Amino acid sequence: MPSIAGNGSPPFAAAADEVKRAKAVKVEKSGGVRTSGDSTPGKRRLRSNSAAEEDGGPIGTTPSPTKWKSPRRCVNDVEQLSAVKDKLHISTAPCTLVCREDEQKRVLQFCKQCIEQEKAGSLYVCGCPGTGKSLSMERVKESLIQWAKEAGFQQPDVLTVNCTSLTNTSEIFSKIIGKNQPRKKTTSPLQNLQNLYSQKQQSAGMKMMLIIADELDYLITKDRAVLHDLFMLTTLPSSRCILIGIANAIDLADRFLPRLQSLNCKPMVVTFRAYSKDQIMLILQQRLKDLPYSVFQPQALELCARKVAAACGDMRKALCVCRSAIEKLEAELRESVCNLDLSSVDIGFLDQRSSACDLIKQNSSIVRVDHMAIALSKTYRSPVVDTIQSLPQHQQIILCSAVKLFRGGKKDATIGELSKSYLDICKLILIPPVGIMELSSMCRVLGDQGVLKLGQAREDKLRRVTLNVDEADIAFALQGIRVFRNCLNAGNKNMDL
Repeated sequence: MPSIAGNGSPPFAAAADEVKRAKAVKVEKSGGVRTSGDSTPGKRRLRSNSAAEEDGGPIGTTPSPTKWKSPRRCVNDVEQLSAVKDKLHISTAPCTLVCREDEQKRVLQFCKQCIEQEKAGSLYVCGCPGTGKSLSMERVKESLIQWAKEAGFQQPDVLTVNCTSLTNTSEIFSKIIGKNQPRKKTTSPLQNLQNLYSQKQQSAGMKMMLIIADELDYLITKDRAVLHDLFMLTTLPSSRCILIGIANAIDLADRFLPRLQSLNCKPMVVTFRAYSKDQIMLILQQRLKDLPYSVFQPQALELCARKVAAACGDMRKALCVCRSAIEKLEAELRESVCNLDLSSVDIGFLDQRSSACDLIKQNSSIVRVDHMAIALSKTYRSPVVDTIQSLPQHQQIILCSAVKLFRGGKKDATIGELSKSYLDICKLILIPPVGIMELSSMCRVLGDQGVLKLGQAREDKLRRVTLNVDEADIAFALQGIRVFRNCLNAGNKNMDL
């Protein structure tokens, strides 16, 4: 049977020479003597040497390819990023709560006065979502118990209730009476509490009770009775309740508790304002300061803080955006390592692979501004942007034409005028245009989707067209398509094609 290729053929000869040289290096390093460089036992010994090097045995100057294929440093980077995500999770309470010291001080002082005077009272904590209300009240609770212990006062009973977890609104009275004494079956929990706090003899010797009712607006019923009765408990002559209600609505007490105001029993109000850019930056840095490595570029953190502060000041949003940016970086790292593994199989230059992996470690394992921008775009994405990006190409060209047409200060234009701008862009990007009738039909479709606003006229080409969405949304939606980006960013000279 004829041989397919002899050992002396050029490709095999070059490969054989490379193997021989590698074996000679191995033998020289280990101090051994080789008698036959081409024998099979020699090949086996070479493999065993590689295995020994992987297991921590004597290694040569050339690193093992198998060892490089799963670079420990790159894997550690991903594990570190996972630890950072845990640090930035909204369920992870920070060691130190910053930027809310004044609000906590006011609430704590109020509670201290109630305990010192053995007097009931009510307080309403309000503010936008994600401004630290619930977390601050947890810290106030801990500080109050510690203060009572150190000052020699009887420590208050504490009841923390998230009103969303109640099966019905009146269940909150069952939870309160359960902290005081067994409920009498003949009367309702509310009546038991009213009787208990109305008679001095029955309430004598009872501890003060701190009630923290989170998501208080869930107690608002049609007749507002539950919310009103809850706050009225603090006005009874022998009441021992310190009630702190937490909700988002700033005017909840004015709208739903007008009777308390008429009785001069309106609760004290503490407002948590939305976080500013500097406060968001400080909180993020506070969470990350214990880490022994840098995770974010300072510019990336600042971009996140600016955007979230301008949008809502919600710290939970900022944390979610940062976690999303880390996930983007994780995906990028996995793809980079995978690509290097594939290239190592094809090329086989170990020094180049090692330097490439080092480059990934140094330059890629940090959240950059572009990662943060993608995460912000994902979080604050407008439904209008999704609609525009899902449109057929010619309808997108129509919107691009409208943006360019209205940049000169025009508020509206006819379909005929829009058609001229549309034809110019089609000519520029080398796409065959549609006729005026089909263009008019597409404008009607865009009008039905709420993107354009069409007026009435006898002829379609005379109908007035107005943009019904922000130009910035159109520019943002089409910026990923190069031809549209070039058209929208073109100067005035190119706009008048």
